[in-house]
Order: sequence, then C-alpha cells, then structure tokens
Amino acid sequence: MTEHPLLSRLSRFGVRLGLERMRSFLHFLGDPHLRCPVVHVAGTNGKGSVVRMVAHILGHAGYRVATTISPHLQAVNERITVGGEDIADADLTALLNELSEARTAWAEANPELGVDPDAALTYFELVTAAFFLHTARSGADVAVVEVGMGGRLDATNVVSPLVSVITSISLDHTEQLGDDIASIAAEKAGIIKPGAPVVVGPLAPAALSVIRAIAHERGAPLLRPEAEYRVNPRGSTFSWSCGERSLTGLSVALAGDHQIENAGVALTAVATLSEVLPVSDEAMRQGLLTVRHPGRLERLAPNLLVDCAHNPDGAWRLAAYLRTLPWDQPRTLLFGMSGDKDTRSVLGALAPYVDKVVTTRGSHVRAADPAELARRVEGCSVPIEIGGPIEVALPAALAGGGLVIVAGSVFLAGAARELYGAS
Repeated sequence: MTEHPLLSRLSRFGVRLGLERMRSFLHFLGDPHLRCPVVHVAGTNGKGSVVRMVAHILGHAGYRVATTISPHLQAVNERITVGGEDIADADLTALLNELSEARTAWAEANPELGVDPDAALTYFELVTAAFFLHTARSGADVAVVEVGMGGRLDATNVVSPLVSVITSISLDHTEQLGDDIASIAAEKAGIIKPGAPVVVGPLAPAALSVIRAIAHERGAPLLRPEAEYRVNPRGSTFSWSCGERSLTGLSVALAGDHQIENAGVALTAVATLSEVLPVSDEAMRQGLLTVRHPGRLERLAPNLLVDCAHNPDGAWRLAAYLRTLPWDQPRTLLFGMSGDKDTRSVLGALAPYVDKVVTTRGSHVRAADPAELARRVEGCSVPIEIGGPIEVALPAALAGGGLVIVAGSVFLAGAARELYGAS
C-alpha cells in the first residue's frame, strides 16, 4: 500500500530503543502480544531467512502462522502476514486508524509517561503493535517474530517466546549496539528468556561466550551447532540431527551455502517446539523445499541478481555465492547504501567478483548520494561510475548486457524488484 499518513509522520522520529512505551501501549490494547505462542528471532544476518523457513515448515504442518519481518522490501504490508498472506490494504488502513485513536487515548490515560501522542511511538513500535493486534484477532496458532534491531531493547522484546533464536552476530548498527562483537552479542542475547530454549547459529567464540553466560544465568537451554545439533552438507543436499531426531537428503529452496546453516537453525528451533506444536519430518522437508525469501540472492531474470547485503558479513555471503557462478559474461554491480553503513568494507568484499561498479540510490531518505558513495570508495580495485537513481541506473545497466547485480541496501533491493514488476 502507499504509506499511511500516520506512518509517514512517524518516520521522522527515527529509532528510539526501549520497552516501557511498548509494554504500556500493548497493555492498553489488552496485551495482544501474549495471546499467541511465539518464536523470537534475532541476529545480524540470516534472521529473515530463518523466520521464513520456520513459518513455511509450521505452515506445512497445518498451523496458521503469523510472521513479522523488518524492514520490508516493497510495502509495509509485508510486516504483517498471517497464513502466508500479507495484510490487505483496507485492513491495514483500518488497523492503523484504530491505533492512531488508541495511542491518543493511551497517552491521555497515562499522564505519568509524559508523552506527546504524536511523538509517543515510533514507526516500528506502531507497526509492531499492529502486527500483534492483527495476529491476536486472526486466530493464528503461532507467531514468528523477527527482531528489528539488537534484541534487548527492541520493541518486539515484549513477548514470552517458546524458543528464542540468534542466527549470527557481526558488526552492524554499531552506534546503537556497540562497536565490538561481545557488546553486540549481549544486546542480541537480551531476547533470551528464563527457561525458554535458545538456538544459535555458528558464532565467533567471543559472541558464543557472552550468549552462553546469559543463557546459563537465565536457565535457558542452549542449542549450538556441532554440539546439540549438527548440519552436514552432502553434495546438493544436507543432513540434520538434533537429539534423537535426524533427517537426510534435505534441500532448501534459497540460494547460497549459508542457507544450509540457516536451515539447521530453523529445523532445530522447530524441533524444540515438538511438545507444543508437533511437526512431522515431511513438513520439515516440504517447508524448506518451498520457502521463498524475496531479495536474497534472488534471480529476477537470467541477467539480474538482487540481494539485500548491506553489511560486511552479508557482503561476504554474496561474494561467496558469486564465486560459485561461471564468470562467462561481464558483471556490473549496481551499488547503493545507506549513509551510515560501512561502505568500504561492503564493497571491498564484492569488488573482486565484478567487472564494474555503478553507484546508485533508491528513494529512501537514508540512501547515500551516488557521487558521495563513489567518493567514499575511491581506490577500489575495479572501475567505478557514478550512476543516477535506480530508476535510471537499472535499465541502463541491463541494456549494457552481462550480469547485473543489485546490492548494498534492503531498500535498494526492494526498489529493483518493484521496477522489475516482481511481487
């Protein structure tokens, strides 16, 4: 849908981490976030893929699944999904109008908070509240919830999950989360709840040490790769085992070797739910075989690859995938990033696998100007051209022939998909 006026106004308030406002507002709404079992997923990279995999597996098991992701690619509706369907425009508009009135009543009923109704909630907080309310009313059996940023103070961290998941930890959002792996790990480990299992993907020792300590302190069973569960690639397939349960000959529909790691995390998270939400082996297989995650190593055409890589770890994963492709045609990277990202590290990972870089930008307010982006990466090992906005740069790159790769920002990937007519 076209951005709702309320969300457009809230965008200017940016990010405000903290849970007091969110808990208070949700309580005013009747605590909708506590009416449905939750799988809570954090991580620097991979969390969106794991959310999609868990949701597809549970859906194949016959459960009505709600999911929320952040950020969205093309429309805010993607953040509120039940039964595999994004919320309809009319329903979202009605829900946001209802919440607009509710936040005014809430602010008036809680003067001790000292909040201006117009500035009381951020964009992310309001959309997250909309998700919980829609989920509670829809009769969903389970919600799979992606953390927006960090974990400890993220607006989603009001839930009481059946299982928490931390997919990966690397440097990103350092101004808000800290500038070293241990600090970021502590923020993401904030989603660990007393007694609730926590599944982690492959982590650096510094990150694992922090998470292990917090899990132990909270009495949360920790499930780690190569310890409590195993994932073994075998050619084009892989096997997975966790406790007494094991599967062989598995395949995942998402491209990239790293998705096998993510699949192991997703399978293990689902396995921990078995007493509450039993899932058959066949549902696990079919969920992985049918999962879709737009904008992640996505081929929109034989000559157009779109990826959301926007931090160094994501760029290395894209680079690893590019290494596996035959270099039988020229490669052009359409590169656009937010102004606050680690531009040189991201491009440094990708430059060895392309012939040319064209800087560009989408329409998002945080997108860096293409000329400024080119200046930041001066001295790169491949030729760099300053391009126009993505609406101009993408058709021009495609007309030039060869493989076109769009990367550097989730919003840029979404803009490319929209230009190409993908849904």
